[in-house]
Amino acid sequence: MRPPRELWVLSRPGCHLCDEMVKDLAPIAQRHGFSVVKRDVDADLAWRERYGRAIPVVLHDGVEVCRHRCDAAKVHAYLSRFPLE
Repeated sequence: MRPPRELWVLSRPGCHLCDEMVKDLAPIAQRHGFSVVKRDVDADLAWRERYGRAIPVVLHDGVEVCRHRCDAAKVHAYLSRFPLE
């Protein structure tokens, strides 16, 4: 089964760094055919325990892609592993 073409940004309401991450990530994700979805880190106990205040965190199918700031080169390299069909 193919992994979903969604990048999750673990965030909290009112987090300006999270909003920045989504803004910076969106054009990169779109270029690779991915969407960006914000998820509340506090909605899942495991996320809250693992990431706590280390947000924003970008996940794809459970894999951490980057955190705190958008590392464009790292995101491009990661998403290149999932070519459009």
